[in-house]
Amino acid sequence: MKEYKYLSEIDSPADLKALPEEHLSELAEEIRDCIIDTTLKNGGHLASNLGVVELTLALHRIFDLPKDKIIWDVGHQAYAHKLLTGRRDRFDTLRTPGGLSGFAKRSESEYDSFGCGHSSTSLSAAIGFAEAERLSGSGNYTVAVIGDGAFTGGMIHEALNNCRSDLKLVIVLNENEMSISKNIGLFAKYMAHIRSSKGYYTAKKNTANILMHIPFIGKATFNFVKKIKQTLKNIMYGSNYFEELGLYYLGPADGNDRETVETLLNEAKKYGKSAVVHIKTQKGKGHGPAESRPDIYHSISGGKYARDGSKINEDPESPTFSKALGESLAKLAEEHSDICAVTAAMSAGTGLDSFRDAHGDRFFDVGIAEEHALTFCAGLAADGLRPFFAVYSTFLQRGYDNIIHDIALQKLPVVICIDRAGINRGDGATHHGIYDTAFLPHIPGMTLFAPPTMKLLELSLKKAYELAAPCAIRYSNCTEDSAVVSAFYPDEPDEISLAVANYSLPGEKKKIFITYGRIASQVLKLEKELGPECGTILLEQLCPYGETSDKIIELLPASVSEIVIYDEGIENGGIGMMIKYCLMEKLKLLGKAELPQIDLLAISEEEALK
Repeated sequence: MKEYKYLSEIDSPADLKALPEEHLSELAEEIRDCIIDTTLKNGGHLASNLGVVELTLALHRIFDLPKDKIIWDVGHQAYAHKLLTGRRDRFDTLRTPGGLSGFAKRSESEYDSFGCGHSSTSLSAAIGFAEAERLSGSGNYTVAVIGDGAFTGGMIHEALNNCRSDLKLVIVLNENEMSISKNIGLFAKYMAHIRSSKGYYTAKKNTANILMHIPFIGKATFNFVKKIKQTLKNIMYGSNYFEELGLYYLGPADGNDRETVETLLNEAKKYGKSAVVHIKTQKGKGHGPAESRPDIYHSISGGKYARDGSKINEDPESPTFSKALGESLAKLAEEHSDICAVTAAMSAGTGLDSFRDAHGDRFFDVGIAEEHALTFCAGLAADGLRPFFAVYSTFLQRGYDNIIHDIALQKLPVVICIDRAGINRGDGATHHGIYDTAFLPHIPGMTLFAPPTMKLLELSLKKAYELAAPCAIRYSNCTEDSAVVSAFYPDEPDEISLAVANYSLPGEKKKIFITYGRIASQVLKLEKELGPECGTILLEQLCPYGETSDKIIELLPASVSEIVIYDEGIENGGIGMMIKYCLMEKLKLLGKAELPQIDLLAISEEEALK
């Protein structure tokens, strides 16, 4: 870990508060330097963390952590927070196995009040904290730090609807991409500057005190002036969403000006009731490449870019399954005018940019709203269109009821394209794609494909379209595995089936592996180590698992004495467990004298939490 003049001396918020104010700008530079170094090496969220350095310093100086609580939305912008709360010496382990999480994590530090990783959860949790503090009479504050993008998620608005005005709750709205407030030219900017100055609040309080102390007419005069002020404000700015909900609103202000942010936070703290502090920050602040391309530097892979923004490896990037999905779906949409694509604020991440460019009128980005996306797809399908919803496996979990209630029960032809399937070690437990293989197969009428090659991904899209029923297709964001292709597909397939084997029948194979997904190449390595008596069956379709089990039995050699199912999903209730049960029952019905031993290796509960 590099030594820094000021950062190396800070192990807690108390150390930060003891640092003279004139050194805080240099400290901010050191924090940015450390974040850039670590993220370029390990990967992670760079632009968003660089944008909130001043905000983080202000939060830690104004509030009394850990008595006061900071709840981060998503938590991908909490790197500076980690550096200031006793984790500096371990920061180089960020996003590595056994190292610091890339998100806030309760088990990691007492300063991480609430774990996170998904968007729009912060305010609901923060209101829970604030209500608990109110009931205990502690007097502690709760702060929710929320990006403007999270306001496209319904949970934020559900929480606002449930937010009492008498809580010691500060909602920091960090606007860094889209405009929420209605700003009207230079006058609005000037007024925002006035409202973020210390003198403004002093004058405001003094005026209120003078009016309130005028005998007989003081209170009435104060209320009259307040109403006049609000009327003029609404005329000039338009109605403010937060104030209409009864929340004290401050801002907007420059979120990269630490002194301004501290002024607003102090005012919100002294107010002692629910308040909104609206700031605007620059993503990538302090790092030229990230400032100019915050989209690319939002989340980067380790070892990909140098400090100057140049690529370390100039070799052309191999296509990923995500990119192949977008291109294949765009191609299929040329043949079928009823196909449309839906994403929940992840068009680039899911590869749908190519579809959007080719078929813009049939592309829908609904924001961070997976539940809405699924029911929206159901509505499209019910009126004759054929929607394909591309979503990360971990985010699909948020719309489980919508899959059942709105899609499956009505047997609507919605296709869910599940990206980032399997273990995602860099992002950790909040982003593992290991549950879809457990919760989807149990839904009546659901078909789940697991194409192991990009050609089969294309074929699975066609098959899903032809089925005209609820379907899901799961795949990783990796490149195609050449070992899997050569072992199972010496000739390019012309259709997606249930399963394939890397051996011919009849054959003397005593031990058979059954697997799917990203771990197929690892199983092939194990097979090679154990020798020629082993073989592997690769699943292309996971459910209905009864059909898949029938195909597996068809591919089993008569000589098999042991079957090992390798499942890249969760063990309890997962697809591997269901296939194991089906195989055992079906083999019994076949009346075999000696049944093979069937073992299951899958993701345990302990592994799922890492």
